[in-house]
Amino acid sequence: MKEKIKIAAKKYLSETIEIRRHLHAYPELSFEEYATSDYIASKLKQYNIPFSQGIVKTGIVALIEGNNPSKKVIAFRADMDALPITEINNVEYKSKNAGIMHACGHDVHSASLLGAAKILNELKNEFEGTIKLIFQPGEEKLPGGASLMIKENVLENPRPQSILAQHVFPSMEVGKVGFRNGMYMASTDEIYVTVIGKGGHAAMPNDYNNPLLIASKIILELHTIFMLQPQKAPTVLAFGKIAGNGATNVIPNEVLLEGTFRTMNEIWRKEAHSKMQNIAESIALEMGGICEFKIVSGYPFLVNDETTTNNARAAAEDYLGKENVEELPMRMTAEDFSFYSQQIPSCFYRLGTGNKSKGIVSGVHTSTFDIDENALEIGAGLIAWLAINELKVK
Repeated sequence: MKEKIKIAAKKYLSETIEIRRHLHAYPELSFEEYATSDYIASKLKQYNIPFSQGIVKTGIVALIEGNNPSKKVIAFRADMDALPITEINNVEYKSKNAGIMHACGHDVHSASLLGAAKILNELKNEFEGTIKLIFQPGEEKLPGGASLMIKENVLENPRPQSILAQHVFPSMEVGKVGFRNGMYMASTDEIYVTVIGKGGHAAMPNDYNNPLLIASKIILELHTIFMLQPQKAPTVLAFGKIAGNGATNVIPNEVLLEGTFRTMNEIWRKEAHSKMQNIAESIALEMGGICEFKIVSGYPFLVNDETTTNNARAAAEDYLGKENVEELPMRMTAEDFSFYSQQIPSCFYRLGTGNKSKGIVSGVHTSTFDIDENALEIGAGLIAWLAINELKVK
């Protein structure tokens, strides 16, 4: 069976590349993936795989039923949305949609899952159970397409016993994959702060209360407490934007701050929210100003189920060789796949897509991101092999 899958993945590589290049050339932003959804649907029709379209408007769920379909159900997720980035790569499949780019590899994820779907559908008489394929919108934008699809019962009818997803990893060479048990990625929250003082002419300090000074003290104090002191769990607090509409001699009335908070403990996460807000409001009050502190809760932490991940890692070692399967470190980045991981046993793993010898080294979310497309053969083939291993060959 393994050799059948490898032969098929190689045979269909050119088609998988064609799918990826089409998706890459016509990227769409989160929750606007209408043409992307229609294209994926057309491929599923071509492969004679039944599906439902229109979940959270653009999402798709397809089913590949083997013998005894109710024996076991497993799911695989691929996200579909792109980012508001202008691509500068000089390639034939460069984005044709101005200001939008598949800079996080979701084109690769969808193409790999379609490639695997074609293989698995041809082998459906050789395994028992059902494979659920989830093509998901809006991974890049709160509240996350995963959370919305779950609300629309994507994990029901039928309910999978486990769910897996792969994600591109440009810092890992093509030919390799990576896994990690347990905690893998952080929760993520957005912070929006308005610091209100009193504006005026910069030459008359007795007439104003500079909100920039208040905001600066808030940033420094929060940084000291949350980043320079030990915490109850791995934690990141960072402000990436400060805006005050003043001038060289104009003190503004208010300053806006925007930042992110990430951690790997839900109890600490809630405690930290209150702690941050209390510190910021107290500083503003002490300095004669007002602080309006808003936290928008984002994705929870992502945890990989031990049994599901160990099984997937063993299958990957069998498929690619033990030397090509790496242990991943924890990351403070976030992924909305975490919503699935909070519901059912999950495994989120990494697909090596970089190639230093070809100069393919740019990271995700950059205008020069690209992949070594040989990764698509591994991406599609490995998904198929992981599915077969979960459902077992007859």
